[in-house]
Amino acid sequence: MKKLRQEFADTMLEVGPQDSRIVIMVGDISHGILQPYAQVCSGRYYNIGICEPTIVNMAAGLNKTGLIPVVHTIAPFITERAYEQIKLDFGYQMLSVNIISVGGAFDYAQLGCSHHCYTDVSLISHLKRGVVVLPGSPIEFNKLFKQIYANNLINYFRLPEQPHGVEFKASEIQFGKGIRVREGKDVTLAVIGTQLRNAIAAADLLAGLGVSIEILYFHTIKPFDSELLSISVLKTRKLLTVEELSAHDGLYNLCLRACVSFNDLLTAQIAIEDFIHGYGTYEELCARVGLTQDGITKAVLRLMGKTI
Repeated sequence: MKKLRQEFADTMLEVGPQDSRIVIMVGDISHGILQPYAQVCSGRYYNIGICEPTIVNMAAGLNKTGLIPVVHTIAPFITERAYEQIKLDFGYQMLSVNIISVGGAFDYAQLGCSHHCYTDVSLISHLKRGVVVLPGSPIEFNKLFKQIYANNLINYFRLPEQPHGVEFKASEIQFGKGIRVREGKDVTLAVIGTQLRNAIAAADLLAGLGVSIEILYFHTIKPFDSELLSISVLKTRKLLTVEELSAHDGLYNLCLRACVSFNDLLTAQIAIEDFIHGYGTYEELCARVGLTQDGITKAVLRLMGKTI
């Protein structure tokens, strides 16, 4: 499956020539794959360098003139480092932007925790006009970007390094709507991003143990599809969320809000509790916090009071 960063470049090449308001600014990344866009859309591509607060300030100025800025760089630097600029330039002044990040969670595992990012979704969600989209496959990014890029809001797209590998139909991908990937009756498994792959593998294993898993996949976090989640949890009465986000403010919190009036629910969460110190591969760091097929399987069984 195509990488999402490549899909970003291809989508810009598709949309850019059709909408002369789009201007792309990057923080010294993705030059090669964006050159076709830069050549076709001359004067609408700029490398601002490693100056993330400046990129945000410049994007606000462009938007004030009626242009649609697309800002692209690494997640911790554009959200955590430049958050004050995003808050004041776009939140306070009611301006709009499309932020396309890479390197969320520990996609840049080899560079250590300075390049990790677990809080980006929470930070953008704190802005009333913030929109958060977490596409896990190329077609999701393509469809969702085209659906919302001109909505006059603060759009945040977090692109994972590894697609989840599930082929969704274009008609299934609607902004603000989750997808029921698999029907089940025992446990609702709510998942985002690349972890859909592990969720499906765990559900297959659990099926052999007589446990029926309903998998809900959310490519949009804000707005959140509370209705889909509520219908499922009312049936299963058990919920496990799996997310490459901070355990303190992410998918689990959204699910609990959707179920706040329900009684007798059992819930659990697999997420990132704190800084992941040290180095390793993406897979190794996922394993340290339970974001694996085995981790999901064991968490479901604990939720049901069972063990392997």
